[in-house]
Order: sequence, then structure tokens, then C-alpha cells
Amino acid sequence: MTIRQPIVTLVGHVDHGKTSILDSIRATDIAKKEAGGITQKISFTSFPSEYLEKRCGKLLEQLKIKVEIPGFLFIDTPGHAAFTNLRKRGGALADIAILVISISEGLMPQTLESIGILKSNKIPFVVALNKIDAISGWKKASDNLKEDIEKQSDYTRKNFDDKFYKIMNSLSAEGFSSDIFYRITDFTKQVALIPCSGKTGEGIPELLAMLAGISQKFLKGKLVTSNEARGTVLEIKKERDMFYLESILYDGILNLNDSIVIAGIEKPVVTKVRALFEALPLAKGFKSVKQVRAAAGIRMSVPLAQEVLPGMPFVATKNTKKAADEVQKEVSEAIYTDEEGIIAKADSLGSLEALLILLRKKNISVSKVGIGDITKSDIISASSNLKEQPLNAVVLGFNVQVSDEVSGEEKIKILTNDVIYRLIEDFEKWAVEKQLEIQREKLAELTLPCRLKILHYIFRQSKPAIFGVHIESGILKSGIKLMNAEGKEIDRVKVIQSQKKTVQRANKGEDVAISLPNTTFGRQINEGEILFSDTNEHEFRKLKANKKLLSPDEIGILQEIAKIKRREKATWGL
Repeated sequence: MTIRQPIVTLVGHVDHGKTSILDSIRATDIAKKEAGGITQKISFTSFPSEYLEKRCGKLLEQLKIKVEIPGFLFIDTPGHAAFTNLRKRGGALADIAILVISISEGLMPQTLESIGILKSNKIPFVVALNKIDAISGWKKASDNLKEDIEKQSDYTRKNFDDKFYKIMNSLSAEGFSSDIFYRITDFTKQVALIPCSGKTGEGIPELLAMLAGISQKFLKGKLVTSNEARGTVLEIKKERDMFYLESILYDGILNLNDSIVIAGIEKPVVTKVRALFEALPLAKGFKSVKQVRAAAGIRMSVPLAQEVLPGMPFVATKNTKKAADEVQKEVSEAIYTDEEGIIAKADSLGSLEALLILLRKKNISVSKVGIGDITKSDIISASSNLKEQPLNAVVLGFNVQVSDEVSGEEKIKILTNDVIYRLIEDFEKWAVEKQLEIQREKLAELTLPCRLKILHYIFRQSKPAIFGVHIESGILKSGIKLMNAEGKEIDRVKVIQSQKKTVQRANKGEDVAISLPNTTFGRQINEGEILFSDTNEHEFRKLKANKKLLSPDEIGILQEIAKIKRREKATWGL
């Protein structure tokens, strides 16, 4: 029976220090090289057991932990990524997670998003309370974390305790009992909190020891490998005109020249491993090999690599037909679509699945999905909804770009963001505004409330009278009747001109010229006079019944119009 390395995913809010913790584990400085100090792509690090024993030293003996696993395979993810939804057959790719929380900032939006996905995938996790070195007055006093905490000054210790217990309470609100790791007696009932610093290295040996102990106690049965190679493609990389599939092998043994089947959105890719590379320990590059045993970070050179999509599962097998059906079934179960709905795009299968999960929690239907940038094809698909289902005429893009072929002149709404919850918030806000717009269009046949002030610009006195007006409130539309402040009917607006161009409507704050065919300036109307849209009782009642669709400004004018009309008829509009 062969036991593989547990796959460990680091998750948490952006800039809380996931990569700095991993840097401290492997003694690298990748975090400093990332754009803006934020991880841009998913990466992996092999951490064999000899490095684990060396880094933890006597701590393993003190905690009575005997290392039995061959090490760890760490996955570092961007703060926005759908980390734990990188898939393997039967669940998430990660066996255990480190939830990184800045001790000073506590639970942030992406921390909560991380917790939600850890819950839904039932992934065990420990919490790294990072950046203890930034606590006011903190000084490294010992190589033992428990002693280090106890030796802080009273002021610093109080500061630490305040932050620590605040995070404990926040986790309790999310349904998790937690405590500092050395006080826990039953790890099945409480989440271990390990204060640490990716910068100074404090708490990192304790974090590794906790991972080892929990993995060996609770994951052993899940770490048994078979002979059939299975994995997940993380990224497609191009180097010197060669395409490589950077992947995680999570089960079995993969050989050079093995036939592999890689799932796709519409159909699988069947190809062969032409070159095989295994990740060296501590992220120090790759070595060419003829065979790789799970779990491992690998690179494969395969024909048809350009047709492969990030996040897709693969399997090495001689029975490619059976494997193709199996991997496609796995993908179709992850990304099933509805008959009607919006279009959703993401940068990988894991990201797409996470987006779909959160959209469906909000009861948002999705009719078409894809991996990669938003293209003209997506716009065409969404366009079919414009007439019958305008609320579905939208394309959401998670962590993708809009391709140059999309002109931006289309009537389709395109929303992109690299944070899932913000993308969904943006969509919900747009949907509310769009719904109001659709409902307002139903009032288009009515005379909407409007109030104008006649300006001193007179272009023609009569037949027709043409003069300037300032729209003080509401919307002026061509064809509506106007009345004065005494309720006397003036005339119907024949033409509206703005910037010497004829327009059908003008909005609040605009200065435009209007023509009234049966009016003589200086007789029926004068400069400085206020005019109102002349609304009849039927229209007034209908507008009043739909006042939730009117702005406060329009409701105010409607009340003014009713007041004017009721001077002659007290029951007008009632």
C-alpha cells in the first residue's frame, strides 16, 4: 500500500500573506517578485518529509508526532482564485487547507468566501494567523512559539489576545469552534489556530507539525494511491515555442509516452505524453523523468496542448473511449447549464465551477459557459436574449479579459471582475437597474412628469414659436402637451432640438430649443415662465399606481401638477 503526499492548499483573503508563508516554508522570496506582491497564478511546491523533519526539529518529538507521510505538495493560489474547486474525481483537489488570516485584519470578504468553499467541499483546515510580527511591540523572544507568545510584554500580550479572541469569535459566527493549537485536545471538534509570521518564520515549524499530525491522523485512508494516473491541468505554459501542461498528478503513476485523455467543455482531448518533467523540491524548477508517482507537480509536453483548457481533469489509460466518457461526465456534472440564462466565462474549470456554485446560490440561471476570454461568439449568444429576456442579455467574466474583436458597441452588458463576490454584486446591481428600466418602458405611452423654464433665447415668435427652455425636473418628450402654472393648456411640443440636432427627449438639467406650432411668444407664453407637462386624470392615476418606477424628482412634479389641476376640480385624479 503506497501512501502519497497530502495536497495542501493555501487559501484566504488577498494580501494576507499566503505566498509569504509558503516562502518561509521553502526559504524563497517569490512573494516579492509577484506583481504588486499579489500571487498572479496557481503554483505548486514539493516539500519532502526530510525537509519537514529538518524544519520542525525537536518540535515533532515534543508533540509526539512521528512523520509517516512522504511530505507535502503545497498549492499556492491567487486571492481571487477558485482554489479548492480545482477538481479531481470524487471531490476537491486539496486534501487539507491552510486558511491564512492576517491577525490584525481578521475575517475579510475573501476569507469568508474561502470558508464557504472549504465547508461545501468538506476540506479539513488549520488557520495560520499571519503577521504577528506587525503587532505593536512584538519581539521575537524564542524559537518555540508558545514561549515566544508568553514572553511578550504585558501590553503586547494584551494586544495579541484582543486580536486572537476577536478572530475566534468571528470563526464561531461561521460555525467553527477554534483555539490555539497547543490547547486543543480533540482536533475533530476544534479548528487549530497557529499564530505565525511569514516574514520572521515564527510559528512556521508549528504550522508544519500541525499539518503533519492532522494529515496522518485523519487522512491516511484518502492518501492510498492506485496505479491509474489521474490529475488536473493547472495552466498551459509556452516556453521556446513549446507548450507545456503544468499539472498536479494526484493519483497513480504516469509514464513517458502514456496515452492520456483530458476533458474539455464540449469534447475531450486524446493525446500522448511526449516529454515529462517532475517538480524539484522547494520550487527549484523541474527535472526530466520517465515516470512520476503521485502526488506531484508535473509538466507534460503533449501534442494538441493548445486545445487544452486550464482546470481540466485528465487520466492516463489504454481504454481511451471509456476514459473520455468518464472525464466528460465529471465536467458536465460540474458545469451543467440551464435552458435559459446568462453567459458565464472564467479562466479555468475550477474558477468556472466556483462561479456557477455562487450564481446558483443566488438563483441566477446560466445557459452557456466557457473558459477563456469573452469573444464575439459570447456576444452573439447573449444577443438572442435581447428581445424576449433582456435580463439574460449579459456576459459575466471571472478573471478574464474582453477580446479585441468585441467592439463595445453591442447592446449586451459585459461585466468582468477578478473577485467572484464583486462580480455577482455588480450583476445584481445591474439587474435591479435593468428591471426598473424595463418597467419604465411600459410607461412610455404615458405623459411623464416634466417642468420647464422658458429662457430668453427666442428664435421665432410664432407659426411655430421656437425658443429655448431649461428642463428643471423630469423628462421632456417630443409630442407631449404643455400647460402653464395656472393649469391652462398651451400647446403640443412638435420638435426638440439639442446642439442643432433634432432629438426625441431631453433630461433634467439640459437646455434645449422647442417648437410650439399654435403659440405666439409674448401672448400665450413669456420669458421666465414655468411650464408643466399636461397630464390627464387617467395618466395621472396610472403614474401614481407605478410611483415606485418614478424618481423622487418626478413624484414631486406629479404632486405639483395635481395641486394645479385641483384648483378647478377638487377631486381631480382621486
